[in-house]
Amino acid sequence: MATHIAAARVHGRRLRHVVALLTQEWRALDELVRIPAVPRRTVEELLAVLGDDVEQRGDRWRLAPARAEAYRARFALDALPALDQAAALTSHTDLLDRVRSDVAAVPPPLAALDHVQATPESVLRRALWLAENYDLDGARLLLLGDHDLTSLAACAVAPGLSVTVVDLDERVLEFVDRIARERGYDIRCLHADLRFGLPPAATEWADLVFSDPPYTPEGMGLFAARGLSALREPELGRLALVYGYSDRAPALGLKVQQELQRLGLVFEAVLPAFDRYQGAQAVGSASSLYVCQPTARSRKLAERPQVAIYTHGPQSVEGAGAAGERARAELVRIAAAAEHRVEGVRGPGWDKPLTVPAGQALAVDASADPGPWLLRTLLASNARRVAVLVGNSHPDLANEQGQHALAAPLAAKFRLRYLRSTPEPKSAVVVAEEVPVESLAPADRVVRHLLDRAHGKIGNIWREALVAASGGALTKNAARDRIAAASEAAGLRAHELAVRLVDLPRHRLGAALAAVRDSQAG
Repeated sequence: MATHIAAARVHGRRLRHVVALLTQEWRALDELVRIPAVPRRTVEELLAVLGDDVEQRGDRWRLAPARAEAYRARFALDALPALDQAAALTSHTDLLDRVRSDVAAVPPPLAALDHVQATPESVLRRALWLAENYDLDGARLLLLGDHDLTSLAACAVAPGLSVTVVDLDERVLEFVDRIARERGYDIRCLHADLRFGLPPAATEWADLVFSDPPYTPEGMGLFAARGLSALREPELGRLALVYGYSDRAPALGLKVQQELQRLGLVFEAVLPAFDRYQGAQAVGSASSLYVCQPTARSRKLAERPQVAIYTHGPQSVEGAGAAGERARAELVRIAAAAEHRVEGVRGPGWDKPLTVPAGQALAVDASADPGPWLLRTLLASNARRVAVLVGNSHPDLANEQGQHALAAPLAAKFRLRYLRSTPEPKSAVVVAEEVPVESLAPADRVVRHLLDRAHGKIGNIWREALVAASGGALTKNAARDRIAAASEAAGLRAHELAVRLVDLPRHRLGAALAAVRDSQAG
């Protein structure tokens, strides 16, 4: 063991920390990786070197008690600094308890979106670090992805902070929004897949951007680029990006750092092993915090989209991506039916309206949809007939409840049919047929006006719809009054009227559309 530690030279301290943990009590492999931030392979090699001196019980390990004291003396283990993140937070026990409770209740991570849960201690450290280094009273913080709930911790530490959370995971948006409402935090939630764009409401809005992106060069580059677009004053703003790589594969870290430098970002600080995770053992269950300062050309250099950015799932860097030619040909046939023309198959994306000339149908290949694309695609579509290719196990198709949840917000615009196991067993096609406007009740026509203009600000389109429905009899001011009353009754907040319908979190769509309907019915 002495030779093994000596061979690591200046990095031998990390190995001594692993040995120290083994002398204390039974330790899970996860702990031996996460606490000292050592890659799993390095820990496994150390355990092999310990040989008969180490005992194993399932996935738990310890040094034989008879040998523990000898190891502590031989390798000066009692002189090692403490590694327990919680010990450094003793003056914030109430906050830490709240963060632990929140993290325990958040929906489970999605591997397809590269979710790996940060420890509660790490989440609170992020919030405290931000408060210690920046004046957060009245500041604006943007979270690009927030499964770790950094937004809630930041508002608990700095109540005067305004936060926007942009996330692809509808479950996270609903969770954060609910907790923020309960606690009175100034947090607004927006839905987006950053591969297709940043919501206009978040563009040039933030003073600080925080993100724990997918750990690929493409993912880090994309999230950093969107973060640059979000800064209202790039020369004063900062990006705080979390990234981890194994010291056994420094070339991977180099590729990510080169991608960030390609964006003209200066590394103002790199705080090593800042975060710890429940998982991600290949990178030592740890990541560093990169504090990045934009340069004059950063925003211009950020104008390059990426699509494959994740490490897992159909939309990963190595994933299959679009459907095969046979499936796409069948999608075109279904979209066209007997009376429509289809000029090619569109890829996923809803940052702009999806339109076709009169007499044509729209075909969209969303076969790599991780879940949220289907609804957003239909919200963005303006065509007499739309056909969308998705996976046969898509959550919106899997059962009657899912199909109803998809159809309900679109009812004033489309009638949906679900062609399961089409054109092959693992795929399905959702066919949307336009509902004739003249068949709708007056209140639903107002809703339809909004659905047909999903890329306009909700408040503006809503006002236009009420004035148009009245034949001009209702003034703009009177329409605003009616909107204000309906919004208050439905619990809609001011910022929700200032965003596009296509960016509104799914759990708020129903309330918004119901309020629109009630404003006309009343």
